[in-house]
Amino acid sequence: MLLEVERKLIAEYGRKMKHEGLVKGTGGNLSIFSRRDGLIAISPSARDYDGITPEDVLVVRLDGTVAEGKLRPSSELRMHSVFYQRRTDIDALVHTHSVNATALSCLRMGLPPIYYLTIAAGRAVRCAAYALATSAELAESAFAAMEGNLATLLANHGVLAGGYSLPFAYHLAEQVEFAAELYLKARAVGTPVELSPGQIDDMIALNAKYGIGRKP
Repeated sequence: MLLEVERKLIAEYGRKMKHEGLVKGTGGNLSIFSRRDGLIAISPSARDYDGITPEDVLVVRLDGTVAEGKLRPSSELRMHSVFYQRRTDIDALVHTHSVNATALSCLRMGLPPIYYLTIAAGRAVRCAAYALATSAELAESAFAAMEGNLATLLANHGVLAGGYSLPFAYHLAEQVEFAAELYLKARAVGTPVELSPGQIDDMIALNAKYGIGRKP
């Protein structure tokens, strides 16, 4: 079986994503890119995560053609492949519809640097311009908004997070959701205090010291 390890991880983290409330129903998608093989392992379209086996996970080429698998790949395949084609620092992506971060995206707001653990995703998590789900325009919008970052909000849609591994990308998606909840709650009673540029620099240096976000 092609990309057996990667396909097992996607099946595992798909269940985790559903049971931890980062998606509803069959929403969201996950992928891993094997640079050695030039192949993407990606979750299937419109399937309940509880029933997905490693064999159900698709293996596709960068041009979108299926190398192995009988189901249809995620309808957001283009959004995943554009990152693997153009960024060498991203080998896995997680797309969620988590409630609080998606609420911010419905306001067309980004996530400012109020919470130290989101600095691993970037100085601020920007909100991408709206584009129709599954479209080439959405792929380009997400790519532009994530320039220099590892996460973005997709307007009126959800979250996209990436990194060197699926566990790390998933961790970022969790942290973005948690920070979005903090931000919305803080805004309800006052004005959240953002980390200063110097404090952000210190956190970036601390992350580098501990190798956070860096491929082992």
